[in-house]
Amino acid sequence: MAATESPSTLKNKTHFDEAEYQIRENQRKVDFDVKEFTIQYYVDKYKTGDFFIPEYQRAFVWDEKRQAKFIESVVLGLPVPFIFVADVYGRNDEDDEDTEGNLEIVDGSQRIRTLARFVQNQLQLTDLEVLDKLNNLYFKDFSLPRQKRFLNTTIRMIQISDKSDADVRFMMFERINTGSDTLKAMEQRKGIHRGIFMDFIYECAKNPLFIKLTRFTEQTRKRDEAEELILRFFAYSEKYLEFKYSVIDFLNEYIKEKNEKGFDNSTMTEKFQQMLEFVDAHFPNGFLRKQSANKTPRIRFEAISVGVGLALATKSDLQPPPIDWLDSDEFIQEISGGSSVNTPPKVKSRIEFVKNKLLGQG
Repeated sequence: MAATESPSTLKNKTHFDEAEYQIRENQRKVDFDVKEFTIQYYVDKYKTGDFFIPEYQRAFVWDEKRQAKFIESVVLGLPVPFIFVADVYGRNDEDDEDTEGNLEIVDGSQRIRTLARFVQNQLQLTDLEVLDKLNNLYFKDFSLPRQKRFLNTTIRMIQISDKSDADVRFMMFERINTGSDTLKAMEQRKGIHRGIFMDFIYECAKNPLFIKLTRFTEQTRKRDEAEELILRFFAYSEKYLEFKYSVIDFLNEYIKEKNEKGFDNSTMTEKFQQMLEFVDAHFPNGFLRKQSANKTPRIRFEAISVGVGLALATKSDLQPPPIDWLDSDEFIQEISGGSSVNTPPKVKSRIEFVKNKLLGQG
């Protein structure tokens, strides 16, 4: 008598069949080629715009020491990471009409820009330890044979074709950069959650009053810290009671919702502006601890901006009592706490502390 498969075996078989189907279906969405080109090719394509850096990509954040070390690696013949690009032919993005047919740099913009700067004699090598004899030299100082060897050095490139799903390049961007200590959360979001709401956030960062009331170092500005704060203001203002565990996941889900479901641009712009005007009128140092500070603390910004926003939503013509609590030990304790500062109870407590103080309830 033939043995029959048990219900659990059949269930497992069905599950694995479905998993195999899912794998095959998603593999078909990714179409790419692996190529190898010279540095001369990359630099020329970048200069002509055939390689372009999309809006969602980060600013040029490598300092000159890191740029020089990358050039040193190339000269030494050490392996360097692949360049990832995507074919934008056939895309329907109205804003990208001028780039159709070009290659969008998904990952590798820092490397390509470094190569271009060096070849164009805009980068002086410094702080090299292995090839220290090259310190203080420009590309033009290399011998002609060495220049040719450098330009003929090849770097591999993965090109995602236009046959791939539109989201593949963003998925690749996410897999490459998630968890990277050189790419901050807001920079990742520009690639992973590109859309109308992200565009709105970046527009808000240009607000003159926001610029007046905040301060950022050059590095944090390049890392999109200003936009991070604005995103936190909107997300916590609307959903702070729904915050559960991870700030990154909470903010990402908020962006996805706004990108997909839409939002009232004028209402949110007005809400942001009213909050800024109130802070400007009543908080002597804006969002800063003191006027001499060179950066805006995230937690302080969250507490003040969201607390003010919620207080104004309760009473639009609010005239607050004295803000002497701003420097109190009680408020400092609300915005302190080390690793526990972003737990749901702490987030709720600091936001409502400011709100209640402004409404004369605390």
